[in-house]
This record gives sequence, structure tokens and C-alpha cells, in this order.
Amino acid sequence: MRIAMIGQKGMPAIFGGVERHVHELAVRLVKRGHKITVYSRPWYSGPDRIKNIEGVQIKFLPSIHTKHLDTISHTLVSTIHAILNRYDVIHYHGVGPSLLSWLPRIFTPKTKVIVTFHSIDRKHRKWNWFARLALWIGEWTACNFPHHTIAVSQTIAQYIRDLYDVEALLIPNGAPECQKTLKIDQLEQWGLKHGSYLLLVSRLIPHKGIHYAIGAYQSLKKNQAELIKDIPLVIVGDGYYTGQYVKDLKMSVANDPQIIFTGFQTGEALQQLYSHALLMIHPSDNEGMPITVLEGMSYGLPILVSDIQEHKKLIRMPGHNFIRGDVQSLIERLAGLLQKDTKELQNCGMANQERALNYYGWPNIVEQTINLYTMHDADSMIQIA
Repeated sequence: MRIAMIGQKGMPAIFGGVERHVHELAVRLVKRGHKITVYSRPWYSGPDRIKNIEGVQIKFLPSIHTKHLDTISHTLVSTIHAILNRYDVIHYHGVGPSLLSWLPRIFTPKTKVIVTFHSIDRKHRKWNWFARLALWIGEWTACNFPHHTIAVSQTIAQYIRDLYDVEALLIPNGAPECQKTLKIDQLEQWGLKHGSYLLLVSRLIPHKGIHYAIGAYQSLKKNQAELIKDIPLVIVGDGYYTGQYVKDLKMSVANDPQIIFTGFQTGEALQQLYSHALLMIHPSDNEGMPITVLEGMSYGLPILVSDIQEHKKLIRMPGHNFIRGDVQSLIERLAGLLQKDTKELQNCGMANQERALNYYGWPNIVEQTINLYTMHDADSMIQIA
């Protein structure tokens, strides 16, 4: 089959959970004999603009690179290009891009249209009222325009069922295939040592809850300093149209050398950061299926998460979740984990790794996706006259 992926920022996956998902899925579909085109925004992919990655064709098309127009403008030009090329399948990723999924339904009716509902984007605090309205409409289109809708978590599948009376197919994000490294040379730039730091990997945007982690860490440092002596908090990532939030975060820790912002990291540096952390924290208020958590699980890390349903589906161990948005709850849970001995924490990490491998492995996810692509049109969600 000839398959087009639209909605992601681009490929290779530099940052972003959707981008990582598309990258991993696309290369595996190529290995199964399919021809994949991933539409990419030039600003995201950098100056190199690689046009073929492991057999995946990368098509660069322009966008209006602003906070509110980037995605929809790129989706429009990509959709027009895909319609003219008459793909067998056009797969939209995200509720925003799904706003235009009606175009191939009308102009190339033989093309199978799929939308993956990755997250409830309208609840993200970075958007203004107009963007949230557009994303709310996008939810409806994601559930009604395509032949089939994919939900990446049981929570989203239930949300779609309750609000839009549609049965989405649950196909979760896959756990990255990660390998620990013994190397530590990249860590030296931040003065980090093996097994002696807390790790938080995230885009620096409000709903990810980085401020909760900072508040909890600073409280522990003030009131239970013995627990975090020589154990810095390392925050990996950068903002995304959230400059003021990032500035506020950094100002709040300006006089604390134990809270380290590394900025965006990838490749060897990110691998080393995951490989040598003592514990990972993911305090998000809202998620679809958090690939960062799956990545931490794949590295065998013990992980402390907020108690949103998407996290609780992944991290099943008692004492490893705190009440969402409750800094005091985070303080108590973090203190409890830091009091455990290293061997006990390692066992928790190994259990996470086993769960990631057994329940979120890519072979089954790819198989389910291919089955959906080839499902007979009689089973389609809608028919547009």
C-alpha cells in the first residue's frame, strides 16, 4: 500500500510524542513492504532535510510558522499534495489536522482515511479560547470524518464513546526499543554521576507540570535535605511557544545549582541521561499515551507519575503515583521512593521494563494498524455523500 502520514511536525523525530510515534510506525511499515510518505515542516527538520529515512520518503512542504497557523497550514498543503498523488491510505495524526480530513473523503473517495486521536489537546493551557474551540471541533471531525479513528489510550477511547458516540479502535503508542549505555562522558557537562540524579524529560509547557516537580524538590531540600543531598533534579527539554513559562521556571530556580535545565537533548546525550538516572518523574496534568514514560520504562527506570488514568495504565506499582496537581502529595511520594534502597528501586525499574516489552511492543501495534488500513470499506465509520 501507498500510505501518507499527515499532521506530525516531521521526520526524523527530533522532539514530540506524535513525531516519535510516526517515526517508529513508518519505518516498521516500510519493513512490512509498504511505501510510506511522511509530510514534514522544513523548520522542524533543520537544514539537512533528509529525504529518505530507512526507506520512508520525507516530503517537505511549507507552513505558516506561527503558534496558531503552523499545523493547519501545513496540513492543508500536505492534504492537497496527497490527494493529487492518490494514496491508498491517508493517516492524519492529531485532532487539529483532522479538521481537513473531509477533503480526501470527497476528492479521492477510494482513499482510506484514518485519524489517530493522540490527546485531548483543547485541555492544554497553552491555547487561547479560539484555538480550544477549533480543537474541540477537531475532536468531532476526528470521530466523524475518517473511515476509522484510532485512540491511543483507553481513556481517550472512552472519551470518544461518551461525547461522540463513536467506537474508536484502541491502538496504544509503542514503547521505544531502548538500550542502556555505560558511557557517562555526556553527563560530565552537567556534573552528573551514575545513579545520583532525578530525571524529568518533557516539553516545558504548563500542563506537563514541571512547576510541581520544582516545588516538591525545593520543599524537600528545605525540610528533608538529607534525602536529596547530592541528588540534583535534571529537567530535559525546551518550550514550545511557551517562552514566558520557561522564563518563569528558570527564574524560580535561579539560585539553586541542584536544579539543572539541560535544554533539548537527543541522541547519545539523551541516552546517557536515561541510562544513569536514579528515578524519573512525570508530573503531567494531561496526557494521551505518554511516550516519555514508555521510554523511561524501556530503559528500566522506576518512575513517579501523577495519578491521571493514562499514567496509571502504565505504572502499576503502589507508591509510584501522586495526586495530580498536588505538590504535597508529590513531596510525600518522592520522599517515600528516595527512602528505598537502590536494589528495591532497580527491581521497580525492571518491572516497568518488562511491562513495556510485554504490553507495548511495536510488532503487535504495527499488525493492528495494517489490519485497520486493509479493513473493508463496509466497516467504515461514515459515508460522505
